[in-house]
Amino acid sequence: MNKKLFEVYLVLLIILSTPLYAKSPIKVACIGNSITFGTGTENPQTESYPAQLQQLLGHNYIVGNFGKPGATLLKRGHRPYTLQPEYQKAMNFAGDIAVIHLGINDTDPRDWPNYRDDFVRDYLSLIDSCRKANPKSRIMICQLTPISNRHFRFESGTRDWHGEIQLAIETVSRVAGVQLINLHQALYAYPNMFPDGLHPNPEGAKLLAQTIYSAITGDFGGLKLPPTFTDYMVLQRDCPLPIRGTANAGTPISVCIGHQKQTTITGNDGKWEVTLNPLQTGNDYELNISAGKEKRTFRHVAVGEVWLCSGQSNMEFLLSQATTGKEDIPQANHPDLRLYNMKGNWATDNQAWQESALDSVNHLLYYRTAQWEPCTPQQAANFSAIAYYFGKMLQDSLNVPVGLICNAVGGSPTEAWIDRSTLEYQFPSILKNWTQNDFIQEWVRGRALTNMQKRTDNLQRHPYEPCYLYEAGIRTLEQYPIKGVIWYQGESNAHNMDAHKKLFRLLVESWRRNWQSPELPFYFVQLSSLNRPSWPWFRDSQRQLMLQIPHTGMVVSSDKGDSLDVHPRDKRPVGERLARWALNQEYGYLNLIPSGPLFKRAHTQKDQVIIEFNYGEGLQSSDGEKLVGFEIAETEGLYYPATAVIQGNQIILYARQVKEPRFIRYGWQPFTRANLINRDELPASTFRAEICL
Repeated sequence: MNKKLFEVYLVLLIILSTPLYAKSPIKVACIGNSITFGTGTENPQTESYPAQLQQLLGHNYIVGNFGKPGATLLKRGHRPYTLQPEYQKAMNFAGDIAVIHLGINDTDPRDWPNYRDDFVRDYLSLIDSCRKANPKSRIMICQLTPISNRHFRFESGTRDWHGEIQLAIETVSRVAGVQLINLHQALYAYPNMFPDGLHPNPEGAKLLAQTIYSAITGDFGGLKLPPTFTDYMVLQRDCPLPIRGTANAGTPISVCIGHQKQTTITGNDGKWEVTLNPLQTGNDYELNISAGKEKRTFRHVAVGEVWLCSGQSNMEFLLSQATTGKEDIPQANHPDLRLYNMKGNWATDNQAWQESALDSVNHLLYYRTAQWEPCTPQQAANFSAIAYYFGKMLQDSLNVPVGLICNAVGGSPTEAWIDRSTLEYQFPSILKNWTQNDFIQEWVRGRALTNMQKRTDNLQRHPYEPCYLYEAGIRTLEQYPIKGVIWYQGESNAHNMDAHKKLFRLLVESWRRNWQSPELPFYFVQLSSLNRPSWPWFRDSQRQLMLQIPHTGMVVSSDKGDSLDVHPRDKRPVGERLARWALNQEYGYLNLIPSGPLFKRAHTQKDQVIIEFNYGEGLQSSDGEKLVGFEIAETEGLYYPATAVIQGNQIILYARQVKEPRFIRYGWQPFTRANLINRDELPASTFRAEICL
């Protein structure tokens, strides 16, 4: 054999001996700015998201990091990516997969205000360049990671331009037909993971790597369902029921209950959703959910009425602590009253939490694992007293299964329950340096700092932090269908009535938007009587909020107050008064008066004041004595006690010192003994008003 033939033989031998399954590694080009590069980590070579993505993908992939700090997507921006060496390196790399995350730096006032019209075209041009470098390349573009309110230009434009760029990126994805990865969602609930407000730390970079890994591989960890899906769960009746979850991309999904079967296929983002037709009332359904070979079965599922019971300590207050607990707990066997009790792992009492607790709180792991349980004496004793009495009255009246989700945290302020986007756009000043922020009650800040004494993270989180309880406790409900909300909170916002007026509106709007229900019923408890000077004003502001916000109702609790205790123990009347609102407004019990007398209007007749009320049938005093608590004035601030006389459904007021009355108020003491009730013995609300002339 001559030399040439021998060489050919050797080549053929090598080819034939090479395994047919051997393939070249898949090249992944990570194109972006400083976030891709790894700014914010101590060692970008090992901690940047591309480095961590390489670890997740393994040896079958080669991940290239082509991040350029400060780069803009815009070609006429202050540092166009296409003019940087990293761009040419990325094109030479010719990735089989290109992951593009650009746009953060385009929020600079030098860029977006001037060149926003170029953004979509410039992005499409970059995608075309990647395709020219590798015609078979799989292009994936990313929605921007968050920019925190701590960013120095947040309110001056960055917040709004960031949102506009997100929409433009969605347009690019649609026009170019490329996969969209939501990096914003991955980090948005973890502001502590980007210390400078912009760049993720190594843990944040890990979340980005995991998100991109799932998008590339379709591996989302198999079938996952909201934590509210357990045996004995209650589904809302008489409405289409969205059932949501996640599974690996492209997995066929089947949801079966009763005689219904709905199917779908998981999307590229791992999400799936089916909508069940309205289900008939029942208490022993079986719900089967399958994703490919995985299957979950939930037994003894009920269909009835579901209510969320939330707020702070007076909603959290246990039935075992209530004055009527001893007599009612032994009787609390109600199989069709189902309880889902969301309790915190750590009470917000006056002590320092351990470092392990602080770490869990930072990861939004504040709540214990919960499951639906039929109401038994043991379960009821450890459940909210107000929620129990509310649910029992509903179940007794409607004779259908009732499910109660209790999610209440002692001491929590309103702002902790509102979603981040709402506060960023509607009340951004409350997010700034929250432990030193006067919008947040001093007691709230002080208690949080006590719990966080052992913190090592300057951005340590806490349940009282604005947005925290929404992110840790409401978002995790995954929009579980509910009929409505009952709410008892306000003590931790009573220092600033005007801020609370805004926050309460935002709370209701936030939750209605979350549940995609613009008319979601929201019934709340007015603060009780207590010797705190600001409370008369606060109670009256709550009354006004009820009149201003549609589909709300307010329960008066001042007659059940305790002058020295912020936690009055007589909870049964409060829960049943909330049930009255629900039964009257939502279930057609029109003969059941939902409220005590509510001020309607007043006018003068000589030196007398005549007051009219809504729900004023059968006016009387609660103790059989003369009416007390009314005052009138000619000049605001100079009030005198008034004699009050019942005349049909009206009250006649007069005072010897006031010849030309202009102003009236009722129950205007922190701890009030005002005693006006109606025929159903429901108390009148604190109010203050100017008299119509």
